[in-house]
Amino acid sequence: MGDLERELRDLSAWLDTPEPPDVRAPVRVRLHRPVRRWRPLAAAALAALLLVAVLPPTRAAVADAVTGLLRFAGVSIATSPAPTLPSGGAAPLPGQRAAGLDEAQRAVRFPIRLPAKLGPPERVLVADPDPAGTCRVATLLYDGGALRVDAFDGRLNLSFHKEVTPPGAEWVQVNGDFAVWVDGPHVLSYVDRAGNVRQESARLAASTLIWQDADVSYRIEGALTRAEAIEIAHSLR
Repeated sequence: MGDLERELRDLSAWLDTPEPPDVRAPVRVRLHRPVRRWRPLAAAALAALLLVAVLPPTRAAVADAVTGLLRFAGVSIATSPAPTLPSGGAAPLPGQRAAGLDEAQRAVRFPIRLPAKLGPPERVLVADPDPAGTCRVATLLYDGGALRVDAFDGRLNLSFHKEVTPPGAEWVQVNGDFAVWVDGPHVLSYVDRAGNVRQESARLAASTLIWQDADVSYRIEGALTRAEAIEIAHSLR
């Protein structure tokens, strides 16, 4: 249980879970050890632990069991039977503009890392500046914009909201840390600095890999397999 408990502690910061049923007795039977020997867990981690006890012990099973929002690396993911797009085209992110790579680097607080696997981007965008002009998001575009690498300030709460059809998100790893893979098209909306979902920005996004490194959150989106997306993520320099 040591590795599982450690992973569940890591999950507790970004899992929103419903109030779990009282399944302490079957959990004790399954684990063949008294609950009193466990170290204290945060409420969300405890709920996840109870879910793991009655479901296959995989990260994907935990994600599928969560009926509320999964929050990870500045992205919230909601499972919906049939996500729908609003009518009309998607609006750009607030204050979005094109910039040269050097200019974009000066506009954000975090280092802009380039994927060696893809080379220099065709275009660079920055978006959502604060009153001082410091932007929250930097985007590298490839393949005419069909492939993109978004980097955003992970210290500023949520930045994107996804609506996916079941089974939704799948747990993977990037550089040994948790990451989320969303396979197939899904609705993506921007969450502004005030925490509001900008419905006018909603668009149909392609398969996406999401992870966090230090205070920077990343998403790679495009017509990619999971293995291809992870390989690109590993190549960030």
